[in-house]
Amino acid sequence: MTTPALRTALKLDIVVIGAGQAGLSSAYHLKKLGLVPQRDFLVLDHAPSPGGAWQHRWPSLTLSTVNRVHDLPGLGFAEFSGTDQSVRASVAVPHYFAAYESHFDLRVLRPADVKVVCPRGDHLRVESDRGLFSVRGIINATGTWEQPYVPDYPGRDLFTGRQLHTKDYRTADEFRGKHVLIVGGGISAIQLLDEISQVTRTTWVTRTPPRWRTGPFDEEAGRMAVAMVEERVRAGLPPRAVVSVTGLPVTPAIEAMQARGALDRLPMFSEISESGVRWEDGTSRDVDVILWCTGFRSALDHLAPLQLREENGGIVMTGRLATQAAKDPRIHLVGYGPSASTIGANRAGAAAARELTRYLAGMEDGAA
Repeated sequence: MTTPALRTALKLDIVVIGAGQAGLSSAYHLKKLGLVPQRDFLVLDHAPSPGGAWQHRWPSLTLSTVNRVHDLPGLGFAEFSGTDQSVRASVAVPHYFAAYESHFDLRVLRPADVKVVCPRGDHLRVESDRGLFSVRGIINATGTWEQPYVPDYPGRDLFTGRQLHTKDYRTADEFRGKHVLIVGGGISAIQLLDEISQVTRTTWVTRTPPRWRTGPFDEEAGRMAVAMVEERVRAGLPPRAVVSVTGLPVTPAIEAMQARGALDRLPMFSEISESGVRWEDGTSRDVDVILWCTGFRSALDHLAPLQLREENGGIVMTGRLATQAAKDPRIHLVGYGPSASTIGANRAGAAAARELTRYLAGMEDGAA
């Protein structure tokens, strides 16, 4: 869809904001329920091409190193990935997403940058650089990639070396000969620590000791982990990453890192100096680079006028899979909280599509 920016608001039932895993799943299920793309609903995507956040991943992240790429509903990933596990995830997954959009004729409008969503009585006004839209409901699937989080430690602006976030990482080779401080205890931090520690000196720090998982992570364990995250968002608490519940799997790569001392972890420093970092006991360490693998936050600033957040920054979620905003049932957040994982995003897309269309139908019946 390459229509020019609209001068007047186009009326639709639903707008899906974001065309990553959760957004495409939502669009698939909306169409399956009988809604027609561009007539009843429209998918707006910030990125210039298909692939969601996957298209921005670092080149060394291949299909053999990602946790898993779950199938979107109705079309399996294996049909497009083949058997070559050395293929870059940033190539294979966008190729899959593009084929998916085409196969189901989802007609995603991109690049479309949603600036703000405002309440307008029974409707919601979506303002974007591709036009204005008056809608009855929204499925928000903007994910987290556009909101990298870096904690504000004392002295951060004094550091004369290089600072970057996971989002900025490309290759370990650029750090050869440098002492790299890697901050964070998530899966991405471990992956980048593994790569960088093989070519140069590293120091690893985390806020809390890492939790290692040696046993199998079966379906029951996955359900329990998701349930704990879901409990938080239903209570209106800010979501935590699922890995904070599941722990980090001990793989052969992890064992190799342990053998070469790359996992000799230090506690979090208390401040940053011009040349490095300093701990509360007065010890310090000079480094050339600080790599913040400190995660992301949900990209929801465009929804601020809807006043969904609690004072603690969380959003009270309801619905079968905790995708519906309690303060405004016309808003569903997929890829948020328990649906942040790829398999969770698929299920959330289905639940959001069904619940939102049912709610909007009930509004029509009530008006009648």
